[in-house]
Amino acid sequence: MRNSKGVRRGLTLKRQAGAVFLDRDGVINALVYNSDADISESPRTTEEFRLISGVGTAIRKLNKLGMKVVVVSNQPDVGKGRISERRFNRIREHMHRLLSRSAARIDAEYYCFHHPKASIRAYRRICPCRKPKPGLLLLAAKDMGISLRKSYMIGDRPADILAGKKAGCMTIWLNDMKCEYCTIMHGLRIQPDLIFRRLPEAASYIIDSAKRPR
Repeated sequence: MRNSKGVRRGLTLKRQAGAVFLDRDGVINALVYNSDADISESPRTTEEFRLISGVGTAIRKLNKLGMKVVVVSNQPDVGKGRISERRFNRIREHMHRLLSRSAARIDAEYYCFHHPKASIRAYRRICPCRKPKPGLLLLAAKDMGISLRKSYMIGDRPADILAGKKAGCMTIWLNDMKCEYCTIMHGLRIQPDLIFRRLPEAASYIIDSAKRPR
């Protein structure tokens, strides 16, 4: 593990293979609605962390395909002091336990705790690992021998798609008809390569593509 006041977890591999990069919140697990602020946020306890339906099976199928599955996620709540690193790691461990029930595996995790307005000084900076910058993906590719041009970046926010584009990946936007994000995408002139509603649909596309003759 490396804490660049982001976190990296991974193994160094020699083979240049593709990977499936996943944002975490809204892709793997459901967001938590904060009624006071009227916004959806990252879970801050294991009780709040809930896998989205079908995610475990989808990741297991990607594992069987032989592609590395790598989480790349901004987690500024750590830098803002809303959740401790210790509790954050408990949530990570809980995620692995839930996925293991479907025999699914995350091969590596890369997190950015930075934010320009972080309340914890060590995390208050503009860094290359915070999406929409591609730093997390580039670091994972270096660590794990990943070919970015053979890889997919799957996320539910414009920052995910921008990071994937900058890294040279195929980009998949998970959109459940959140019209505000459509407006943002259009304004930023961001065009994801593919759009699906949920991770299981995206995984099925990736698996089918791998089976097609080249």
